[in-house]
Amino acid sequence: MRPRHGGNLTWAASLAGCSPSMILDFSASINPLGPPHSAIAAIHNHLGDLRNYPDPNYQELRQALSQFHRLSPDWILPGNGSAELLTWASRELAELDATYLLTPAFGDYLRSLKAFNTKIVRCPLNLDTSSATTFVEVSVEASAKVVSSFQPQVLPQILLDLPSQPAQMGLLLNNPHNPTGRLFSSKEILPYLEQFALVVVDEAFMDFLPPDQQQSLIEWVSDYPNLVILRSLTKFYSLPGLRIGYAIAHPDRLQRWQQWRDPWSVNTLAAAAAVAVLQDTTFQQQTWDWLAEARSQLFQGLSDLTGLSPLVGAANYLLVQSDHSVMQLQQQLLEQSRILIRDCMSFPELGDRYFRVAVRTLPENQQLLKALK
Repeated sequence: MRPRHGGNLTWAASLAGCSPSMILDFSASINPLGPPHSAIAAIHNHLGDLRNYPDPNYQELRQALSQFHRLSPDWILPGNGSAELLTWASRELAELDATYLLTPAFGDYLRSLKAFNTKIVRCPLNLDTSSATTFVEVSVEASAKVVSSFQPQVLPQILLDLPSQPAQMGLLLNNPHNPTGRLFSSKEILPYLEQFALVVVDEAFMDFLPPDQQQSLIEWVSDYPNLVILRSLTKFYSLPGLRIGYAIAHPDRLQRWQQWRDPWSVNTLAAAAAVAVLQDTTFQQQTWDWLAEARSQLFQGLSDLTGLSPLVGAANYLLVQSDHSVMQLQQQLLEQSRILIRDCMSFPELGDRYFRVAVRTLPENQQLLKALK
């Protein structure tokens, strides 16, 4: 069965006729530099704690996140990946009259919303690749280091046309947007906090932008009790197997979620690794330095290939429009080069003419570009 998510190496290996470890995975948008040594060391140091239950309140982890974001720990709730926390956000969105959803949308949004029978109002983004003019490349000194900066883009017109006081409506969006990679201005999102009863912003990929380029709403969360922000630690720190994320929202809301969910949602090793990586400023800077150059290289290389049109993206992945069948291309890359790209069949608005690729290391990106030729 064709997977709905990226990173299914078992499925890919069955088509490529090799072991999963031999697949070069461009389908999952995970930092290729990690996991950082700090996470591995923390896991090793806490192996002895496996005999004990985790702290149900995760005080050490919440305190580390509190210092990282300069918020009270009461405003933070760790979870078994941001996917778990999305479930509880969707339960609250389902209590409203309807939820506005930017499309194409990450498949887990539809899963969680439909699980609670939420009425969904789809808000389509303009996917015209010719309008993507916000990507700026600047060469710095003799090192030819490429720095990419982004002018935040506008939200769909349908949101701008909302009445000043809509009924009890919810809004779910991600920033940067997945799968397009578009970055929306935080100041542009702020007015919707006055209009919608609940606004859930998934910032799973926000930390891939340097601090001076981020458009996070975290600094406004204490001013808006109807704002929920979801964050992931698995993508930036390359820890998807540990499942660790967190929500930032009003303490009353988070206490309600805590009562809904199973106890000990985050395992001991995941919590220990999270505390360690939050303090790993060296790895954070290495990631920002790598991504700026590698994304520019991959974007330019894809643009130079006939029949492919990449969209400008602010995150660690690029959405690419193809003149030909992506399913056929995906199969050929697996069989001939053992490379896995993410098809977009799970996005109804995209279908068989788009694919998404993660940004990997410079040599790996070049390997993909060579195979695509």
